[in-house]
Amino acid sequence: MNIAQIGDVIEFREGLKGKVEKVNDNSVIVDLTYMENYRELELEEKTVVNHKNYTILD
Repeated sequence: MNIAQIGDVIEFREGLKGKVEKVNDNSVIVDLTYMENYRELELEEKTVVNHKNYTILD
């Protein structure tokens, strides 16, 4: 399993994307404002994603 690093862009939960801001032991904190349509989706600016539940895009 590859673990994302700070600044990586990840995809999770049916196509949501975000930029990693912090890496924890079991999860990452992701900034969702990376997506242009995050306001339309009525999402919070940040979320926590378990390492098992994302793929690294960039």
